[in-house]
Amino acid sequence: MRLSWALVLALLAYDPATATPAKRSYSTHDYYVLEHDPLAGASLAECAGALGVEVVELAGALQNHWLVRAPKPLEKRGVDPIVQAFQNLHTRVHYRARAEDAAHGQRIAHSVKYLEPQTLRQRVKRAPPPISPGDSADEQVESASVVAQRLGIVDPEFTRQWHLVNDQFPHHMMNVTGVWDIGFTGTGVITALVDDGLDYTSDDLAANFYAYGSYDFNDHQDLPTPALFDDHHGTRCAGQIAAVKNDVCGVGIAYDSQVAGIRILSGPISNIDEAAALNYDFQNTSIYSCSWGPPDDGKSMEGPGYLITKAIVNGVQNGRQGKGSVFVFASGNGGRSADQCNFDGYTNSIFSVTVGAIDYRGMHPDYSEPCAANMVVAYSSGGGQQITTTDRGKNKCSHSHGGTSAAAPNAAGVFALALQVRPDLTWRDIQHLCVQTARKVNPEDSDWEATASGNTFSYKYGYGAVDGYAFIKAAQTWELVNPQAFIELPTVQIANGTMDLFHTANGGLSIVPGGVTSTVNVAQNTLDDHNFEKLEHVTVKVWITHSRRGDVEVELVSPNGIRSILAGRRYGDSAKTGYPGWTFMTVKHWDENPVGDWIIRVSDQEKEDESGTFLGWSMTMWGSVKDASKPLRLYEVPVVDDVLPPPPSENTDSPSSTTTMPESTTSKTFPKPTEHLPGDHGNSEGDAHKPAFPGNQQNGSKPIDDVEESALPTNTPTPDEGWFADLSNLVSNQMWFFVAIGAVVLFGIAAGVFFWRRRVRRRAHYTSLPENEDVAMSSIGGGARGGQRTKELYDAFGEVSDDEDADEETRLHPQGPSPGVNLHQGFLDDDPSTAGFTPTRYKDEPEPQHEHARERSDSPASGSGSGDGSWEHASETR
Repeated sequence: MRLSWALVLALLAYDPATATPAKRSYSTHDYYVLEHDPLAGASLAECAGALGVEVVELAGALQNHWLVRAPKPLEKRGVDPIVQAFQNLHTRVHYRARAEDAAHGQRIAHSVKYLEPQTLRQRVKRAPPPISPGDSADEQVESASVVAQRLGIVDPEFTRQWHLVNDQFPHHMMNVTGVWDIGFTGTGVITALVDDGLDYTSDDLAANFYAYGSYDFNDHQDLPTPALFDDHHGTRCAGQIAAVKNDVCGVGIAYDSQVAGIRILSGPISNIDEAAALNYDFQNTSIYSCSWGPPDDGKSMEGPGYLITKAIVNGVQNGRQGKGSVFVFASGNGGRSADQCNFDGYTNSIFSVTVGAIDYRGMHPDYSEPCAANMVVAYSSGGGQQITTTDRGKNKCSHSHGGTSAAAPNAAGVFALALQVRPDLTWRDIQHLCVQTARKVNPEDSDWEATASGNTFSYKYGYGAVDGYAFIKAAQTWELVNPQAFIELPTVQIANGTMDLFHTANGGLSIVPGGVTSTVNVAQNTLDDHNFEKLEHVTVKVWITHSRRGDVEVELVSPNGIRSILAGRRYGDSAKTGYPGWTFMTVKHWDENPVGDWIIRVSDQEKEDESGTFLGWSMTMWGSVKDASKPLRLYEVPVVDDVLPPPPSENTDSPSSTTTMPESTTSKTFPKPTEHLPGDHGNSEGDAHKPAFPGNQQNGSKPIDDVEESALPTNTPTPDEGWFADLSNLVSNQMWFFVAIGAVVLFGIAAGVFFWRRRVRRRAHYTSLPENEDVAMSSIGGGARGGQRTKELYDAFGEVSDDEDADEETRLHPQGPSPGVNLHQGFLDDDPSTAGFTPTRYKDEPEPQHEHARERSDSPASGSGSGDGSWEHASETR
């Protein structure tokens, strides 16, 4: 196909960061993202023509990534026709090398670096957990009148905004009024609320609404208008940051800054739309506040796919003219389900500022998730107090906002103040300031631990509470950090452990009592060779198989004896998929000297009926360069990163490594972090003394075997598992494509031989009947057995007959789209399908609990399966 002159001219004038995306029509077309290599010889038009797709536009702000589409086929077939066209193209190239079109086909095949069908998924808001009547405080603190009078604040609800002025517990507030006194109120800084829309007609937000950086990716229109009955979450978060200082409701932390609305949570969207949302207007927008993520159910393990990760990396490397977009993510509200933010690929990303919650007394509310990736906490709901902020409507306020959803925008508001003071701060400077200025709360809490750099860290509080005044004062004189450096240490294979692209594992060491440990050594010359000076983040990728993932515990110990618990026990996680190249992150080793032995320890609960194998691991150190004048190495997102061992090109360093397995009688070196948070969900008053990962069965917690059956998770798979999880890892390597083709051919030949030989054998047992002799079929021996045999053969292939309840037997939604397949010079599924789950809808206010949740008639997706599966492919197209 050819590109029209109109499209060519449009592309020449196209600014991907600010251009309005084309409206999608998933009901009539299938959409794909094609990564085109313009240097491989074939033009974009040639590639599109060969695949039979129409070029729509550039895919967000990702260079050489194009959104393409094709009309939906009239009849549903098992194989996507565009995927089939891509596979056929490679088949022709390799098996018809002497054909006239071989050279042309090779150019096209090499020019399409990546192809991913776009399916719709639903993201979930990190709303506050339901509050029982006993949690609400009858009396509200109304003692901020002196501050209001001095600053000329006449907003009627200001006195209820305890997170700004807390007269009852004056040490526990965001501490920004002193910054306002200096004259810093966020002028010139733009924060985007990536959420469910923003009510720009509100008198409290209209003056600070930034329309140019706003867009609705759910309904594909310019303005992020809240449309659904529960689309108030983004408006409330925006009010925390930029509610205008006027006579309406309250004020925002940066009340002269601007806010944009990017709507993605009001329905299912595709990966490329989410990627585009996180890069939208990223030269002008400084901060992206994200109070959402995978389900906080204590059994999911999910993260951004390839395209979304590329967008985040693109944002930190190229956003704000190279200073980098600041991504702020809520840590998650799954604490009551023993969830941990290291099982969320957004919150455990080095590119995110992960924010947990504390309540108005500085206590840790039990919903706020702990983990080694928590950087700071900010004030939110708990102990009977909520956050007062702007609500959807002309002149409305909310007094029931909370959860880590509210903690993240409180931190984002402080960052907006800092960027007014120092617009030159990079995304990493923001993180350094968090570590340096966070205020230690509840110093008597046993969760606090000393770090090698002389700081203190907590899995619940990170480095402490964001203190607006301390943050801005430090920012005024802050010396910018050097550019980023990173060292990818060689992957360690444990006892020749391997895992292929289909997550088939071999080798490795069994996880025995006492656990399995492995050591990698970091030498000073390794740091020197990589121009590496100071350590910031540490990421650890693990390959582990286990019959019950929630039983696995992973710990990392630094050369200085500092221990990071990367994974604690999750009693609700019964997945059998293990850790197929999952990446954990810790900020606990910030500014630590990394030279010496780093030890990883993998253990489980030592149950007789559960077992696992440690296959391998790798570690990456992230920090700053020593000499900024030397050439810099930028991080590139790998298309495939869950294979053990990885491609040889990735093993560029060579520190020594050893692996040990203690005998079963060996005592454990470390206490097991198996304590899950209290089960008293509705009346939690917060805590200031319970460690996030205490010893085994402390504080009266029940062992998992003693929990009532009704409290245990169902057999419904989590979205990261899927019912056919192995099908989600089809690869980008052409070799695997032909291996798969070869396997299919061999199977076909074997099946043909089998049926031919059976037919020959059957003919040998039959004799012809005379023409005039009739025999009733019922009289033929073995008829009944033959019928049963047919049924058995039918069942052997996993089919469900028409008279059986397919939805009940397989939990597959009968109308959901096929799982997406991500292709990279072959085929790759970057995002496992989780079709058929109904998303949990969000409400801030408490609701009466019913035996069965009511289904929303206007829900964008429907289906059977887990009630909280919010990252599944939607069952309806828009």
